[in-house]
Amino acid sequence: MTETSADRQGPIRVMVVDDHPMWRDAVARDLAESGFEVVATAGDGDQAVRRAKAAAPDVLVLDLNLPAKPGVQVCKEVVAANPALRVLVLSASGEHADVLEAVKSGATGYLLKSASTGELQDAVRRTAVGDPVFTPGLAGLVLGEYRRLASEPSPAPDTGEPDAPRLTDRETEVLRLVAKGLSYKQIAERLVISHRTVQNHVQNTLGKLQLHNRVELVRYAIERGLDDE
Repeated sequence: MTETSADRQGPIRVMVVDDHPMWRDAVARDLAESGFEVVATAGDGDQAVRRAKAAAPDVLVLDLNLPAKPGVQVCKEVVAANPALRVLVLSASGEHADVLEAVKSGATGYLLKSASTGELQDAVRRTAVGDPVFTPGLAGLVLGEYRRLASEPSPAPDTGEPDAPRLTDRETEVLRLVAKGLSYKQIAERLVISHRTVQNHVQNTLGKLQLHNRVELVRYAIERGLDDE
């Protein structure tokens, strides 16, 4: 199992990817000065993928508009290589299509570049522990897309096993709240359990259901009507 920032003591390891050197350096400097460990930066997509694999950050702060390889492709590749890596998109674009494409590619959150330094710092901290973080107004859009995806036919399962994997009552309860759009912190408060316990339940559920990320997990839950219970 890949170690994350939640599994060890020490600062959150961050990598910043942006093709504008002044912006990239400013973001990296602000994060470093506020206590994060900036382990790498990159200015294009190919460089981002290589350095992310080598530096193993906890959070990748990623612009979408990159030369050599677009940000969404970078997101897909780095998350596929390290599922524990969290991606926070920091983009000038608030276009709905860009937001949804980023989330489908594996991004945990999406923040506009108009965000304040404090908002960015908070977003990185929350992203590091798996909470979905979105610029106000975008969270509802993403949840609506989850519901749209759930209305589409699912691909046939790869295995011939007729029975769905058995989830524990608590795993099902956590899955229901994830489908309702609650963050891990909100779920922990609702169920009076630790944030780590929520993360463990989600990871166990992903493994049992052979799913890869929160998008697929929410789709699974909504398809089964868990968000209406």
